[in-house]
Amino acid sequence: MESYILDWLNLLLRWTHVITAIAWIGSSFYFVFLDSSLTPPEDEDLKKQGVSGELWAVHGGGFYHPVKFAVKPPQLPKHLHWFYWESYSTWLTGFALFTVSYLWSAGTYLIDKSKMDWAPWQAVTVAILFLVVFWLLYDLICRRYGQRKSGDAIVGALVLVLVCVASWLACHWFAGRAAFLLVGAMLATSMSANVAHWIIPGQRKVVAAIKAGAPVDPIHGIRGKQRSVHNTYFTLPVLFAMLSGHYSFTYTHPQNWLVLIAMMFVGAAIRQFFVMRHGYKLGRNSNPVPYAGVGVAVIVAVMLWLAPEPAGPTPATAVDAVDTSVGGAIGYATLQPILAQRCYLCHGAQVQMKNVRLDSPANVKLHAQNMYQQVVISKIMPMTNTTGISEAERMVIKQWFESGAKTD
Repeated sequence: MESYILDWLNLLLRWTHVITAIAWIGSSFYFVFLDSSLTPPEDEDLKKQGVSGELWAVHGGGFYHPVKFAVKPPQLPKHLHWFYWESYSTWLTGFALFTVSYLWSAGTYLIDKSKMDWAPWQAVTVAILFLVVFWLLYDLICRRYGQRKSGDAIVGALVLVLVCVASWLACHWFAGRAAFLLVGAMLATSMSANVAHWIIPGQRKVVAAIKAGAPVDPIHGIRGKQRSVHNTYFTLPVLFAMLSGHYSFTYTHPQNWLVLIAMMFVGAAIRQFFVMRHGYKLGRNSNPVPYAGVGVAVIVAVMLWLAPEPAGPTPATAVDAVDTSVGGAIGYATLQPILAQRCYLCHGAQVQMKNVRLDSPANVKLHAQNMYQQVVISKIMPMTNTTGISEAERMVIKQWFESGAKTD
């Protein structure tokens, strides 16, 4: 029953997390586009009001005319929309999902004993510290170097080094799939912390100054804009880290930390292309195509690097003594000992992870397709290969499924 309840929590949290993330990323991307596409106002009245840029757009059958004020509007409107619950909801649902999916069952999903043989509470503690320590170091870098001349370049270089170190540590301390997700959660935590500790507090101070009739310090807008720009470059790396868990060829590679860093770099480079392309159309930026070209080149290089070797003949092992009584097909009698040794620990009479049980012919037949996908194709199962399944045993499961998945 516990596994069944956790599955429902996982599904509902994942659903909610995706919905809120779409809202957050969508609004973030829109405002980056808006800033890049604004043109100086032509209307004299807008200039007198302090408008620094405007945009005309058509969407959904109507015309829109958003404007941006350089520091503050002449007066505050009655209804002012704040963009922060999209961020907070995304982080809250994401952390809850991470807790249900990984922290709750740390011994199964977070720990790889071939890397670090620690107790579940130790792994959980270190995973949470990853989120906190990265934010503190990243924030320190921004505070110390962000306001200097050429500060953006210094911050960018130091944050890149910090991300590389964190990725290396995560992939050497945790199971590969968990490590990728943890690095994504680490960046996402910093994104939401930027909103909570810099962007929104700065906006509140500006609003308070306008209401009090006091001068508005432009530093709040500068700092908020800086953190918002950082967030937009973190977005695509975070999305890759989150989605990579479905593709084991990335996180199971011996140098998985390099795979993660390379693909996150791709995300940042391609995001730079999209950030610059609108300004390029208006003659503000240099041609952004080289950034996209670099991103595509790195993707191709990683694809070639990770390409599997051509499949050779299956090595002769003890499991090759297969049942060939029916046209060379592998029978259940040969499959069952492999399941008993490699799968019953999590999918047997005592435990049914993901509500899957494999200790009877009927259940094996019911889950045959998933077994083939998870064990043979993606090689996600057994999780972190805790039970030590061999390639030869995976081949037996492959041959059993492809020869009809018979259980009689």
